[in-house]
Amino acid sequence: MPPLDIPTYSLVTLGGVVVGLSLFLWDASRWWADHPKKRFSFKALRKIAPKLACVAYGALLILSAGGLIGAAADWSLWGTNTVGEVVLVYGVGGTSPNVTRASQLGLTAGGHAVVILATVVFVAITSRRGIRWDFARQTLAGISLGLAKSVAGAIGFVVAPVVSVGGDWLMGLL
Repeated sequence: MPPLDIPTYSLVTLGGVVVGLSLFLWDASRWWADHPKKRFSFKALRKIAPKLACVAYGALLILSAGGLIGAAADWSLWGTNTVGEVVLVYGVGGTSPNVTRASQLGLTAGGHAVVILATVVFVAITSRRGIRWDFARQTLAGISLGLAKSVAGAIGFVVAPVVSVGGDWLMGLL
């Protein structure tokens, strides 16, 4: 059966990065304020770790080759780009240039398998007690930041090779 030919939107603008960083900073600043004295204790780090995992998961989603999950991530990236452009242009009178990484990262077959497994875990965790909006925000932040060429896009640059090699090893493709 041939793969679905779903067009991808693999372009991130400064507006998309601003939205992604804003979503990340929302939860990070609340975490920071909730742990004024022992920010780096095991208990405090345990509260921020799932949110960081959601950012990494979002970056993996936007690095997916396509399909239904990749199309949903592309649609989300288009939305964050649009919202960010409106905020930058009409909110502060700025511009929103393209800030997409010049060399695209790709996931291997094992990396794509890990994305499917991570999606199953994500759905299982978020559907247990209703929608976890903090997880949804951080996943959207990862989608917005995964293709950026600046320090904001480092999450995609770090996570993609690790997941691809780990997925290939797990699936026995190495």
